Amino acid sequence: MVDLRSDTVTRPTPGMREAMAAAEVGDDVFGDDPSVNALEEHVAALFGHEAALFAPTGTMANQIALQLLVPPGGELLAGADAHVVTYELGGAAVLGGISSRTWPSDGAALDVDRIADMIRPAGFPSVPTAAIAVEQTHNLGGGGVIPLATLRDLRAVADERGVALHCDGARIWHAHVADGVPLAGYGALFDTLAVCLSKGLGAPVGSLVVGSRERIARARVIRKRMGGGMRQAGLLAAAGRYALDHHLQRLAEDHTRARRLAEGLAPLGVVDPARVRTNLVPLDLTKAPLDATELAAEAARRGVLIAAMLPRLARLVVHLDVDDDGIDEAISVLSVLLS
Repeated sequence: MVDLRSDTVTRPTPGMREAMAAAEVGDDVFGDDPSVNALEEHVAALFGHEAALFAPTGTMANQIALQLLVPPGGELLAGADAHVVTYELGGAAVLGGISSRTWPSDGAALDVDRIADMIRPAGFPSVPTAAIAVEQTHNLGGGGVIPLATLRDLRAVADERGVALHCDGARIWHAHVADGVPLAGYGALFDTLAVCLSKGLGAPVGSLVVGSRERIARARVIRKRMGGGMRQAGLLAAAGRYALDHHLQRLAEDHTRARRLAEGLAPLGVVDPARVRTNLVPLDLTKAPLDATELAAEAARRGVLIAAMLPRLARLVVHLDVDDDGIDEAISVLSVLLS
């Protein structure tokens, strides 16, 4: 099987397994797991923030961050296709009592002026806007990268209007490699970030909330309340640290293979290779003979797994378990089905 459903399907490498087996552990709920503590300090430093908190999932990391920034009854602004409002099962409303409002999404293309116009000040009877969330890279935007200049403009608006800025940075590592922006450069623009170790980097599990020391102290309480307090989590933290040390720069290989995959499928009219910047290859099936569900089913029968995201949108994700032969096989199978 060539598994292109997601970059979460990777399996730990032999070196990662060795690092996990050798990890020094303690009880993280008591704050004395040295491997977890070291990972948190390392990731906080990478983004130029004071502290970080290890969480089991990216959704939990996002939801913790949103609760740090938006009080119950407050409002979050995000893109209509943002993960925090599309793929987290209403967590902001259910868990945090957060109201959300969205702008029409165009992937990584942000209209900062439009977002600014959406911000509501405090005052009866409107719901005051407390925070803005953006996604870097953008999942349903085909792995698009928000330009640094755009994020700086958005930061200026947030400062002027007194609202916080959150980054769903599940794949921010890809943006860092694609555009060469230092991680601390991104970190300086956001009040909180949620960064994932199991997407792209190849760790089996784990994300981190990044922010100020005061916010992360509060985040630890929220994590426990949500059932995310883990014990000897150093085994998992060791996998994440190994991924950061060994798999970060190799993401460029995934980007190269993704572009080759896009170029191989471009003659079928389902993808524009120029828009493939990172490891995600979106297939626009508007004019294709199969819809996304049909394509995924037929491709699976031929040994290629892909994700049906919307009725006419499929997604291919390149990761460290997909080599050049896998790319060739995917091009061959999908070309037959889409011809």
